[in-house]
Amino acid sequence: MPKILAITGGIGGAKLALGLSQLLGPEQLVFAVNTADDFEHLGLHISPDIDSLTYALAQQNNQDLGWGRQGETWQFIETLASLGGEDWFRLGDKDMALHVRRTQLLASGHSLTQATQSITQAMGITHRVLPMSDDPVRTLVHTDQGVLPFQEYFVKQRCQPKVIDFEFQGIEDAQLNPALAAWLAQCDAVIICPSNPYVSVDPMLQLAGFKALLAPLPVVAISPIIGGLAIKGPAAKMMQELNVPTSAAAVAKHYEGLIDGFIVDKTDENDSKQIKIPSIVTNTIMVTLQDRVSLAEDTLRFLREFS
Repeated sequence: MPKILAITGGIGGAKLALGLSQLLGPEQLVFAVNTADDFEHLGLHISPDIDSLTYALAQQNNQDLGWGRQGETWQFIETLASLGGEDWFRLGDKDMALHVRRTQLLASGHSLTQATQSITQAMGITHRVLPMSDDPVRTLVHTDQGVLPFQEYFVKQRCQPKVIDFEFQGIEDAQLNPALAAWLAQCDAVIICPSNPYVSVDPMLQLAGFKALLAPLPVVAISPIIGGLAIKGPAAKMMQELNVPTSAAAVAKHYEGLIDGFIVDKTDENDSKQIKIPSIVTNTIMVTLQDRVSLAEDTLRFLREFS
């Protein structure tokens, strides 16, 4: 049976992750998750990409908002605002409980990996969700309005400042999660989910030793850009401001030397002809659970061509 590592961050990546989890058991599939978006807010440790994946795998994600937890209420954040507190990062009541629990676990000496395992198991998730590192890495966005912590750029400023560059504070000192290194030593292939290549995937790739562990394995990536746009998130805007073409082919070029195969949406069939490595064209827009499973099936079938 194949053993797969899926690299993911954000909502798009979490959608495919759910599809993969329907096809591969916990002994076959492990998730590596970006933590450079993590931050401390209201005294709590918040891990947005881990949480997006956790809610997706538990099938408790908020379908209406596209982020957060299903059946959410907002009494805490609304009351906090009425008292003059910060409400720009909108925490729901159920979501808040998860952040409190994570913060408690970290304060009691658990690593982020251990805290994540405790929470995911409590939510009925059997697949391993592994933070890229237990050490802090924080994305700083260099913009025309100065250097902004990622969540301030993404949520508070709503991605409005023009992006100039990205910095991953702490990346030089951060150690790749040993559990990830151990899994890569025995796994057969790697999937890069349709996540933002600049702020969701790059932080992981810049961890010392990670690319070297990926090098002997077949790696397939799925484009997060469809028809020149990102289904969710600021990837296309970032690319435009960095003077990079907003195309699936540009994403493939960004991963040049790392990936062996690339998957693009049917909308970008013509664009796929510019891609120098093997690629396939399929439906990558994931609206329903069946869409997620179908893309996962296509991805696994494509991966078998490299084994």
